[in-house]
Amino acid sequence: MPVLSLIANPADSELDPALAAMVLEATSGELNWLNHSIACDIMEPRAGDALQLARDIIGNRQVDANLLPTEGRRKALLIADMDSTMIEQECIDELADALGIKPQVSEITDRAMRGELDFAQALDTRVALLKGLDRSRIEEIRREAITLTPGGRTLVHTMKAYGAYTSLVSGGFTFFADYFAKRIGFDEAIANVLEFDGEQLTGTVSKPIVDKNTKKNRLLALVEERGLRPDQTLAVGDGANDLDMIGAAGFGVALHAKLAVAEAASIRIDHGDLTALLYLQGYSEEDFVR
Repeated sequence: MPVLSLIANPADSELDPALAAMVLEATSGELNWLNHSIACDIMEPRAGDALQLARDIIGNRQVDANLLPTEGRRKALLIADMDSTMIEQECIDELADALGIKPQVSEITDRAMRGELDFAQALDTRVALLKGLDRSRIEEIRREAITLTPGGRTLVHTMKAYGAYTSLVSGGFTFFADYFAKRIGFDEAIANVLEFDGEQLTGTVSKPIVDKNTKKNRLLALVEERGLRPDQTLAVGDGANDLDMIGAAGFGVALHAKLAVAEAASIRIDHGDLTALLYLQGYSEEDFVR
């Protein structure tokens, strides 16, 4: 039997007991709060169209509703995108801002993340525009312009505390991925390597690049290496290059994603922060490792 998950953004929750009661009445299940007024489960809803009923009742309120299997909710592997997922920015756009070309680069980034452009070609085009950027300036951007997505450290540390392995696999750059993976607590990080001539960017990236195939293949390799089943995995991302990884995971989550990605994913979080991925797994607030 399934469970209907309702999750709000803890920074500004619109999930109150009255709304939960309305959904419960319409879907006929058993209510279980994971964090009062932030996340709850409606266990074994009997209405055949429970998810659509819930979303209709929620309307414009910033509350995410997803229908999940009851069994095997807690996952043993987390594989996550970095840019606009574990961090709030697109690193390449912030590098472009230092050269005064952010609008030009951001447009290419947006089109690539919507799946309108070939990812490898779009990456090469954008990196070429960064030629000459100094390493010290990149370090400054990493230090001052990049912020962690709320809930990320709690997500990673909680899953690790319960035995999961965590992997950050990014179509961005090791210059950022290695640094933020350590800050967040990931077990490993995989990303593209920017090439330097002395202290300045050459405008090129090492080949082969980390793309959608790399992300999916790393998930499958970790499943094999750790003796897991694919359904024991959780993948999260926001762009078109995450879709294959999301589709291969037991829980494939589109987080604040481009519309085409959100519509293709089996689970979507449009409003909650990264702790939503713990609530999806049935963790309660008391289980969190902060």
